[in-house]
Amino acid sequence: QVQLVESGGGLVQAGGSLRLSCVVSGRILANYNMGWFRRAPGKERELVAAIRWSDAYADYADSVKGRFTTSRDNAKNTLSLQMNSLKPEDTAVYYCAAVYSLSWPPPANFRYWGQGTQVTVSS
Repeated sequence: QVQLVESGGGLVQAGGSLRLSCVVSGRILANYNMGWFRRAPGKERELVAAIRWSDAYADYADSVKGRFTTSRDNAKNTLSLQMNSLKPEDTAVYYCAAVYSLSWPPPANFRYWGQGTQVTVSS
């Protein structure tokens, strides 16, 4: 069983930055893939960043590439998402998620989810 708890959301002006954190508890093994998803009102859920726990290799959606960076801290069992140059269209509830997988990119269906944290970017 894996538990995920996000924090760090809030209100920021366009062009600003926020850093989201996700504390991971339970049994995380090297073959877990982690992801950051977001869901904006009226839109489908979007995978914005994915990272392999084993070697921290990460990939990003085109919509955030060059602005968002995800990383993981093995010692603290924490996943982070640094968001820079934020835009109003980045406004959404952000979720961290985990799935056990030997493949990359990770499968579409992540098994474990956090409760989400709201990010609001004002223009």
